[in-house]
Amino acid sequence: MTRRKLPIGIQTFRKIREEGCYYVDKTAYLARLIDGGKHYVLSRPPGFGKSLLLDTLKELFAGSEPLFAGLAVHDVWDWSVRRPVVRLSLGGGAFRDKSDLQRMVADQLEVVETEAAVTVGPVRAPDERLRRLIRTLHERTGQRVVVLVDDYERPILDALNIPEVARANRDFLCGFYAVVKECDAHVRFSFFTGAGKFATGNLFSGLNNLIDITLDARDSAICGYTDADLDSTFASELHGLGRDEVRSWCGGYRWAGDEELYNPLGVLRLFRDRKLDGSWFDAAAPAFLIDLLRERGVDPAALDDTICDRSTLLFFDLDAVVIETLLFQTGCTTITGTEDLGGNVYYRLGYPNREVRRWLNERLSRGGAVDPAQTLGRRDG
Repeated sequence: MTRRKLPIGIQTFRKIREEGCYYVDKTAYLARLIDGGKHYVLSRPPGFGKSLLLDTLKELFAGSEPLFAGLAVHDVWDWSVRRPVVRLSLGGGAFRDKSDLQRMVADQLEVVETEAAVTVGPVRAPDERLRRLIRTLHERTGQRVVVLVDDYERPILDALNIPEVARANRDFLCGFYAVVKECDAHVRFSFFTGAGKFATGNLFSGLNNLIDITLDARDSAICGYTDADLDSTFASELHGLGRDEVRSWCGGYRWAGDEELYNPLGVLRLFRDRKLDGSWFDAAAPAFLIDLLRERGVDPAALDDTICDRSTLLFFDLDAVVIETLLFQTGCTTITGTEDLGGNVYYRLGYPNREVRRWLNERLSRGGAVDPAQTLGRRDG
């Protein structure tokens, strides 16, 4: 097979397709979700291609048919309909002040308005600006609007060390996201992606019809690479690399069922460097993570066998940070099994692969001694 360009760091669907990069087709998942629902939220760790997924949705709704030639969605999509898209990305900000997030959102809304040649009147609060933008786009085009938000929780997580800013960002986003529900008559589809997952009452209280597909077995591979993906799309890159080693280094992730997934960022960097000693997790892990684990005195050995229930696994609480939740949502641990305890399902968690295990152990050891009594939710036997 002919080798292609590795799309490392490329999160733009158009660029990947036009430059002939490797692309793992996830469009069948998107077609089914669009056909079966309206508002979705997905949590996946950094490096799993969430931004690319949203950009693919943007081009799909915009009717960019040539980009989808040969992909699963092409023959089942109505290319005669083009819908306006409001896409926001809330990652990458400083978030050191309560006003930083509002300025970021205002700037991005202005870009959407400019590109769509839409004027919503005098500058207003971001939630009112979004409300007027959605309604104006619907009225002007005659098509209901698509709302896509990437890193929807990042302004909260990145401000964890400044609690008053984190809470202010949470309160702002709660009201901002409620606009999507208020404008339901003008909205065709919405999708929120992030690494963390906040309880709907904490962040999506106004969007009570949101469908969480994080642990839905049907969508477990909507982000990330499967064994079949490696065999079909990346066959040319596997030459000279032991398959079991690739799996032990970049694989091991599970969200539902038995399907195992590989972190795309780790796989692509491995194919580029051709060695099993990279440090891709440095680029993916949140900056605050190690400091928090050191503060809590977490023993790295305790991370390889913890147990928690579904609500703990999924829902991050700003006012009571649970280490098991944080580790799972950042990709430091993954589901290794389930247990039925008294009629309730509990999840066993452990390191997904050698790279994450090494990364965490090295960085925690640099911070001095850890408390060996810290065992998190560990269970023996």
